[in-house]
Amino acid sequence: MGFFKDLFGSGEKETKGTEDPIPWIPLTSLDQLNEIEEKSHTKAQVIFKHSTTCGISRMVLNMFGRNLNALKHQMDFYFLDLHAYRQVSDEVGYRFQVLHQSPQILVIRNGITVAHDSHGAINELDLEKFV
Repeated sequence: MGFFKDLFGSGEKETKGTEDPIPWIPLTSLDQLNEIEEKSHTKAQVIFKHSTTCGISRMVLNMFGRNLNALKHQMDFYFLDLHAYRQVSDEVGYRFQVLHQSPQILVIRNGITVAHDSHGAINELDLEKFV
């Protein structure tokens, strides 16, 4: 039975190790874009634009969170539900000069976008370069 439990899980909810290593800041208002721009002069700001209706977006988000434990205190990570906050999503594109994609990541330093990617390329972006 141990083999099958290891392979398929026990069916019980496991709480150990399931917490999100990223301290996400919900991006819900246009005013926060001013804050992101200002804070980017002292520390990199990361915006993750997520589509709650897209399986690819969910997969990329899950993979993204697995590798960032070392960076979670060196950058601010904003999470944008682009369906719930469409106006904010549109303004992110205008303000930071990036064509809308979903899922999408933007890295903001000194008030400008220094890196951005979408879909599977998100997880290939080396965020350590922007610390």
